[in-house]
Amino acid sequence: MTSTAIQIDAAFDSGNIEVLSIAGTTARLAIRKDTNSDFFQWFHFRVSNAAGRALELKITGLNASAYPDGWSGYNAAVSEDREFWGRASSSFDPGEDNGTLTIRYQPAGHLAWFAYFAPYSWERHQDLVASCALSAGVTHRVLGHSRDGRSIDCLDLGEGPKQVWLYARQHPGESMAEWWMEGALDCLTDPADPVGRALRRNCTFHVVPNANPDGSVLGNLRTNSLGVNLNREWDNPSAAQSPEVLAIRNAMDATGVDLAMDVHGDEAIPAVFLAGFEGIPSWSEALQGGFNRYKAILDRRTPDFQTKRGYPVAGPGRANLSMSTNQLAERFGAVSMTLEMPFKDNDDLPDLAQGWSPERSAQLGRDCMAALLEWLAD
Repeated sequence: MTSTAIQIDAAFDSGNIEVLSIAGTTARLAIRKDTNSDFFQWFHFRVSNAAGRALELKITGLNASAYPDGWSGYNAAVSEDREFWGRASSSFDPGEDNGTLTIRYQPAGHLAWFAYFAPYSWERHQDLVASCALSAGVTHRVLGHSRDGRSIDCLDLGEGPKQVWLYARQHPGESMAEWWMEGALDCLTDPADPVGRALRRNCTFHVVPNANPDGSVLGNLRTNSLGVNLNREWDNPSAAQSPEVLAIRNAMDATGVDLAMDVHGDEAIPAVFLAGFEGIPSWSEALQGGFNRYKAILDRRTPDFQTKRGYPVAGPGRANLSMSTNQLAERFGAVSMTLEMPFKDNDDLPDLAQGWSPERSAQLGRDCMAALLEWLAD
């Protein structure tokens, strides 16, 4: 006789959930911590035997998560075909079971996948690298390997004098960053795209779509397989703890860096914003002016970007040089920046069906490339 209870699985690429109890179409769940770390926030799991019934999924213990402010106003990502990712109605109660996100959703069929954000699989990463490597003028190289032996892939293209580095997913749960990479690379590799053609003439690009493959596959939010936060390793990376950063920084040392963009996602702020390098020892008005000018151009080009909300600015001499944006600005005199996209939505331009989405992330990648071309022309 077939059970009427739903089933929940997460033993797949980037899967993360612990099943505490299931009763019919209701489940009580918890998020597994990052490997060898206390960080947790990313989840990704599949519900089967749903049979078109209304589901109630309660993820508990979230007051102790990495960013508890991220749950208020957040709706979980959901897909039934693993292609289109919408949003499931969700609510957060900090007083229930040490902080509980309740997800309510009625699938059309038997299966539904839920995630903190639309996942970007290691298999899709392979497809992205393969398709780009076949594009005219693109060279692929492996900068090094992760602690678990996965490749740190880099795509090089363009023949211009400006050395531009784009890199993403130092924090693996911020999967919107690799969706952004799809959009940026689509622009840069399309022979019919005039923005891409002009950029390739003016710049040499070095693109690392996934800087933390181990954490991505393991379903971690913030760390590699050793529990190391890679974006706190840039002042002194090591082969033992952060081989990913060591490989990327060594490659940057070989080429130099004129402009760098580190692509991320932010759990709490419902907006797209940029963070800079204020507070580095060698800060100058000229360097700051370059960053401010890029922000202004991007703000003008797309309504999905804004400058009112973001992170506090570090005071003079107080920049954390273990973070890549600060390290690269100090090390190379580069216009270096961190791009943050929301896990929730852009509240200035909300999308009730999808919130912030893979599609908007990819479009922002294209917009950022167009902004870069205008920045170079000024």
